Amino acid sequence: MQKITLFFLVLFSQTIFSATKITETEKLVATCKVWGFLKYYHPKVASGQLDWDKQLLEKLPKIEKAETKEDFSLIIENWIDELGPIKEVAPIVASKEVDYFDKNFDLSWFNNSQVFSKKLSQKLKFIEQNRFQGDQFYVYGSEHVGNVGMRNESFDHPNFTDKNSKLRMVFMFWNLVEYFFPYKYLMDQKWDTTLENIIPLAIQAENQADFYKVMKKLACKTDDSHTEVYTYPSASSTANSKPSNYFPATGKIIDEKLVVTEILADSLAQADDIKVGDVITKVNGETVKEFIAKYRDLTSASNEAKFLDKIAPGMLVSKSDTIKVEFLKNGKYITKTMIWHDYHDSHRNEFKKGARKKKEKFKLLDNNIGYVDMGILTGKNVPDMIEKLKDTKAIVFDLRNYPKGTIEDIAKFISPKENKFAIYTVPDLNYPGRFKWNNEGTSCGIENKDHYKGKVIVLVNEETQSHAEWTAMAFQSMGNATIIGSQTSGADGNISVFDFKGFRTLFSGIGVYYPDKGETQRIGIVPNIEIKPTIKGIQEGRDEVLDRALFFIEAGDLKTGATTNPKVNLKEIPSLKN
Repeated sequence: MQKITLFFLVLFSQTIFSATKITETEKLVATCKVWGFLKYYHPKVASGQLDWDKQLLEKLPKIEKAETKEDFSLIIENWIDELGPIKEVAPIVASKEVDYFDKNFDLSWFNNSQVFSKKLSQKLKFIEQNRFQGDQFYVYGSEHVGNVGMRNESFDHPNFTDKNSKLRMVFMFWNLVEYFFPYKYLMDQKWDTTLENIIPLAIQAENQADFYKVMKKLACKTDDSHTEVYTYPSASSTANSKPSNYFPATGKIIDEKLVVTEILADSLAQADDIKVGDVITKVNGETVKEFIAKYRDLTSASNEAKFLDKIAPGMLVSKSDTIKVEFLKNGKYITKTMIWHDYHDSHRNEFKKGARKKKEKFKLLDNNIGYVDMGILTGKNVPDMIEKLKDTKAIVFDLRNYPKGTIEDIAKFISPKENKFAIYTVPDLNYPGRFKWNNEGTSCGIENKDHYKGKVIVLVNEETQSHAEWTAMAFQSMGNATIIGSQTSGADGNISVFDFKGFRTLFSGIGVYYPDKGETQRIGIVPNIEIKPTIKGIQEGRDEVLDRALFFIEAGDLKTGATTNPKVNLKEIPSLKN
């Protein structure tokens, strides 16, 4: 009898210790992945035959009670079985013409033995092999482009007092990125790790403001300059909100200082003696360095240059109208108490009138050099631009802005032949998570023996984003363009937009690459000659990027921009005299 009792005690203890404990976060991460996978892969779910949000909310309380891997796996297995049998259609053979891009694709989590039983892993693999092949119920591909749009989702606020309701929205957005963001593989932090970190924060969020701050942190981990998160205030906060007030100028962050670059309201700037080149070190006691740190995980950017560009305006706006601003002038720190105004809204035109100089779409500079502002040049202006600048020795195309779709016509003037300059990756909605190469790509230019023979210079910086970067790629393909400036935004391609009741967000929708499959995302367009504005240059009123371009045109060396002609004097170049 004692031997029998001892045998059962040993067997019981082995059973206890063989069960694998599972944490709440591990369960929720795994649930998020399974729920999203079934949403886009299971024939009954992906075709819209079930209320998939409702199913999640019904299963989460059961999942919460599971203490071991075995308990958790059984719940998920039963859930899958309840969905009904799946018709076996494997193997699904891809067309030989399909060239897959798989750097984003990874379903190896099926085999995580710390979370899933072997039986559950096999069920998930079977679903992948016999996946849904019709029109996706929850997403659709944009016509002619390929990026996804969202449909048949619940766009309402979650219940901020119900953790499962909040988790549903986190799961929904995380899976949109997981399966349809083309640059997931380039994130600084693994998207799985982001989910692990965000889930506890979402559970802890107690109100609308806190929750959507968590959603902003989630979206910002895409490390994509296209990604913005706009939150909509609640009705109560809107009723009590104060208008925003603004510093009378814009600025640029250089060396952890905010430098005034353009006056927006002449009269207001004059009242406080604000000039271009003024250096701001603190606003209401907060240093620029502290401000940068505060927004580090709330602002998505492909690189540091664009991150600083995106956050700089935020330091010059306040709900208060009385602001203390610390300036650094002549080596001394001076604090001014300023009155900021709401001139960006109803009074903006009154203060702004005459503040900005009227820009010319194109013009002739000294020494027979043409200049084109790509941000304001339109298609109807191109013929006049060509006529005026066709006999110049060089044309500077300024792309430190957002162009208006003129590159096709400009390429016919500049390029001696047709050139392919970009190819793309687009989501495969029949195999979510996988992307397909569109190797046909985009070309510009025509066979043209009478093409422009002068130098072509393209100016870029962190404001060169998306269509501007795509335009720069087109210039590069023509073979006679020199890129001068600094790192561009690193967010090429069109955007996918997702608009909810509480927030609106977007991310790059397709992958954009050079024809040799070289990357542009995060890297941006690499200049042939790198030059950045300096505080000294701004204070002296110089456009140092344009100056370098003019210097190069006169007698430049491609690598350094230094003169190769001893007869050329820097001071002889008109724009460099000062």
